Amino acid sequence: MAARRADAALLTDAKGVLSGIVTAEDILGRVIAEGLIPNTTSVSKVMTRNPVFVMSNSSATEALQKMVQGKFRHLPVVEHGEVIAMLDITKFLYDAISRMEKAAEQGSAIAAAMERVERQWGNEFAGPHTLIENLRDHMFKPSLSTIITENSSVASVSPSDLVIVAAKKMREYRVNSVVVMTGNMLQGILTSKDLVLRVVAQNLSPEVTLVEKVMTASPDCATLDTSILEALQSMQDRKSRHILVADKSKY
Repeated sequence: MAARRADAALLTDAKGVLSGIVTAEDILGRVIAEGLIPNTTSVSKVMTRNPVFVMSNSSATEALQKMVQGKFRHLPVVEHGEVIAMLDITKFLYDAISRMEKAAEQGSAIAAAMERVERQWGNEFAGPHTLIENLRDHMFKPSLSTIITENSSVASVSPSDLVIVAAKKMREYRVNSVVVMTGNMLQGILTSKDLVLRVVAQNLSPEVTLVEKVMTASPDCATLDTSILEALQSMQDRKSRHILVADKSKY
């Protein structure tokens, strides 16, 4: 997982038949948070057995529905009984962003053409132009404030906390990341993927390693006014599954 900078790995038997999957969240909740030693813990004890999968000729919609309904991010692809690929829900998301961007560009071109027609022929064509503008506003203007609840809480730790403390906090909150704070000051973010790549893969002990040694320092932040599309684009550019949202009125 560390070599490929991945947050999941598939397990197959000697014949290449799918037998399980282990994710960064599994390592977080079933290994680190439980105080097990990664070097002596068998994957078979912490993996998810007989995972859901799709066939290579399945539609993208079917694959996405299975991931959403099952509330998991990874989905193996099987052909003739053998694993040939693994889908990541974030890739579906990034593809959707790309399609939305292309739609926005096309919408802008159409709107510009409509505007030229309006200037030449008057308001007779104002209806289609207004429709396009309303559609673009509906698709691209909503901000993060529309999807973040007022009383939402965020799991946090301090830079001087041990990694094992952060892992237990993630499990307690049922999340795969914690923000790292010193008082009211944001210092960084620590994710389950960080735990795999920077702790387990580096043979560090969660019981003695400080959060500040393995966290991502000074992460980029969005605000409540940031549009959903902008936030998703930022995540795509940074190849990240997380983005912090700060209320600028409190800082």
